[in-house]
Amino acid sequence: MPGAIHAEGLVKTFGDVTALDGVDLDVPEGTVLGLLGPNGAGKTTTVRVLTTLLRPDSGTATVAGVDVLAHPNEVRRSIGLSGQFAAVDEYLTGRENLQMVGQLYQMKARAAKTRADELLERFRLDDAADRPAKTYSGGMRRRLDLAAALVVAPPVMFMDEPTTGLDPRNRQALWDVIKELVSGGTTLLLTTQYLEEADHLAHDIAVVDHGRVIARGTSDQLKERTGGERVEVVVHDRDAIAPARAVLARYGPGERGLDDVSVEDHTRRLTVPVTGGAKLLAEVIRDLDAVGVEIDDIGLRRPTLDDVFISLTGHAAAREQDDDNGANGLSGGADQPPARARKHRKEPGA
Repeated sequence: MPGAIHAEGLVKTFGDVTALDGVDLDVPEGTVLGLLGPNGAGKTTTVRVLTTLLRPDSGTATVAGVDVLAHPNEVRRSIGLSGQFAAVDEYLTGRENLQMVGQLYQMKARAAKTRADELLERFRLDDAADRPAKTYSGGMRRRLDLAAALVVAPPVMFMDEPTTGLDPRNRQALWDVIKELVSGGTTLLLTTQYLEEADHLAHDIAVVDHGRVIARGTSDQLKERTGGERVEVVVHDRDAIAPARAVLARYGPGERGLDDVSVEDHTRRLTVPVTGGAKLLAEVIRDLDAVGVEIDDIGLRRPTLDDVFISLTGHAAAREQDDDNGANGLSGGADQPPARARKHRKEPGA
C-alpha cells in the first residue's frame, strides 16, 4: 500500500536542464523522510511537484492518498508547507499573520486566534506577537513562517530547509516540534542542508543527485556503505607518521597495505578502516607504544553523513541554499508570488 507521500517516475525539465529524472519516493504515514543532495540536485523541484506548485512533465504522485495532478485543491487542504524563505506579510503583526492563515483555511475566527496564541508561545514569539513582522529579525521571521505552516496541524508536512537561518537554540526547538508532530501521526518530507539534522530526525533518508534518487536507507544503512568503522590517530610529531602508518596498516583490510592508511600531513592525522570495535583501540595503542610513537589523540569513528555524500556524489554536501539551478526555487522570481501566497490562493471550487 502506498505511503502518505508516494511518487513514481517524476520527470521535470527546464529547457536543457533536467531537474528531475525519474524520482521515486514512498514515505510511510507517521514517519520522516530526509531528502538530501547537493545544490541543484532536484530537492526543491520534488517538493514543488508534491505540493502542487509545479506540474511534472511525466510521472505520478499521491499525497495523503490523493492524486497530486488530478485533485490539487484537495491535496492543498491536507498539507502544510514551509519553503526555504520566510513568506510573511511584513505589515501584519505576528498574531495577525497566523490568524490570517487560519481564516484562509476556513477556521472560525475564535479558533484561529486560539491556534495563533498556541503557536506564538511554542515558537517563542509571544513577546513580539503584536509587533509588525517587518520589525522581526530574520530568525524570528523564519519561526513565524514555520508556525504558519502548522496552523491547521496538517496530516502531511513539507519542510524545505526549515532551520536555515536559525541559531542552535531555535533549531533544537524546531526539532522538538517536529518530533512532537510525528509522534502525533504527522508525515514529514524534510529537505535540509544540515546533515546532522537528517541524522537526528529522519527515519529514512533519500540521497538525490542530478535529479535521481541514488541511495535510500536509514542513516546507519547509508553509513555502512562507506566502509564501516575507522581508527583515527593523531601523532605528536610529524616524524612519527611513517612508523605509525606501518602499525596501522596491520589493522586495515589488507588489500592495499600502507595504501589502506590515509594520511593528513598538516594535521598529523592517520585513518584506517577496521573491524573489531572499541576493543581494537587498546591493541593499536599498545603497538604504537612498542615502536615509540607518541600520540595526541586516538579514537574509533563511524562514518558520518558527510562521508556518505562524498562516497555517493564525489563531493561534500551543499552548505548553501539549494535553488535547483535557479530555475525553480520556492522563493519564486519576479513573475512568481511568494510560496505562502501561492499556497493560500483560493481557486475555483476550493
